[in-house]
Amino acid sequence: MSFSTEALAKIAIELQSDIGHPDRFSRLIITLRELLGCDASALLRYEAHQFIPLAIDGLAKDVLGRRFALQAHPRLEAIARAGDIVRFPADSTLPDPYDGLIPGQESLKVHACLGLPLFAGQNLIGALTLDGMDAHQFDSHSDEELRLIAALVSGALNNALLIARLESQNVLMTNVSGDATTGAQEMIGLSAPVVQLQKEIEIVAASDLNVLIGGETGTGKELVAKAIHQQSSRAANPLVYLNCAALPESVAESELFGHVKGAFTGAISHRSGKFEIADNGTLFLDEIGELSLSLQAKLLRVLQYGDIQRVGDDRSLRVNVRVLAATNRDLREEVLAGRFRADLFHRLSVFPLSVPPLRERDEDVILLAGYFCEQCRARMGLSSVILSAATRAHLASYRWPGNVRELEHAIHRAVVLARAASDGADVTLKPQHFAIHGEPVSVVQPREMQTEAVNLREATDAFQRQAIMQALESQQNNWAATARALSLDVANLHRLAKRLGLKD
Repeated sequence: MSFSTEALAKIAIELQSDIGHPDRFSRLIITLRELLGCDASALLRYEAHQFIPLAIDGLAKDVLGRRFALQAHPRLEAIARAGDIVRFPADSTLPDPYDGLIPGQESLKVHACLGLPLFAGQNLIGALTLDGMDAHQFDSHSDEELRLIAALVSGALNNALLIARLESQNVLMTNVSGDATTGAQEMIGLSAPVVQLQKEIEIVAASDLNVLIGGETGTGKELVAKAIHQQSSRAANPLVYLNCAALPESVAESELFGHVKGAFTGAISHRSGKFEIADNGTLFLDEIGELSLSLQAKLLRVLQYGDIQRVGDDRSLRVNVRVLAATNRDLREEVLAGRFRADLFHRLSVFPLSVPPLRERDEDVILLAGYFCEQCRARMGLSSVILSAATRAHLASYRWPGNVRELEHAIHRAVVLARAASDGADVTLKPQHFAIHGEPVSVVQPREMQTEAVNLREATDAFQRQAIMQALESQQNNWAATARALSLDVANLHRLAKRLGLKD
């Protein structure tokens, strides 16, 4: 065997030390990169017919936000089905899921590629992928050696997933997983505010308390409600959605509580309301602050006594419904202004949750961008959607007043523009694809252009970042020419670009 005992021992130690620490898998693949001499590596978790990245090395950061559905990625599907080490021919015609996602490598047409499926018993739980730019990079490593590494990693990954299950109802604490087959969205994020929100969701989901979810428009309050329901004892029963802002006053009571035939003009049959439909499940009342005071009083009665009365009916019906409410208003201020009932506010806010705005979770922007890129790729039938280094810096420098929803729409619009200008099915998003109505001003306005105060270091970094991006664009992404245009040594430019987040 070409691996030394010391090298294998180092892998084992990396796997077993700080077993619950989120950086453990990152340390592992860095160790593997050194041991195997690969240029890029990734540890992936398998769930719902897709691979979800847990840790990466040598790949663009947005890979952590991408979700690789097996049906869309033949190489990963081959790894999932193989049951053993997979060595892809250097000139394999199967598209590589990381094509365009290894910084400095525009194409992976000829390269070494290994896949190590990871099992717990007979169940596939993940995979290790290893890529090398030299076509013969892994020839010296035997299948027996690689199987040993796969066995070590499989055991560690399985232990980590078991610990996560014991700590919460989630398989992985940094995600609320969706089903790739249904296109369900996920809560993407590794930043401290999101991890804290995840913990609070896990705590309240296990109870049956009503929850008030606050946050700015576009932050993902509905995803929080879905996560609470999915992790609760009511998960097998309905999650019913109602947007209170879209309810005309004339039909609002009927929508909530139902009506009987003949209750009013047009009531030609009995109809169940949202509370009745959600019996034994969860009712999510979005934009709760828009409800009229009269409806607030009737909603309060349901929360207090657990019974409803259909419009036009003298009888009461018992319901068992958990209410999750969301608002972008400050309901305390609404109570003081007399627009929201204080007693209803206190009933709803037994366990309040606040969804952080995107500007408070900067490190999640690129992960979310990668997630939306992969969604667009699948929906539009593209081979790949890649973020250029300049685009990643561009996205990271914006404050996103519209939060995650604005980022999603910006990515979708940019993909449409980039596809229109592309000859094939491979799309690379560049800063100019984020223009407003053809204007040269970007939709992603740099932080230094905003009115709020920044310190001198932030302002200097922002100015340098913008100057480098503009010069790089004008020099067709040629770094040497860009260095000359900026009167910099090319090595110094590369170092500066890395520090500013323009290069990986």
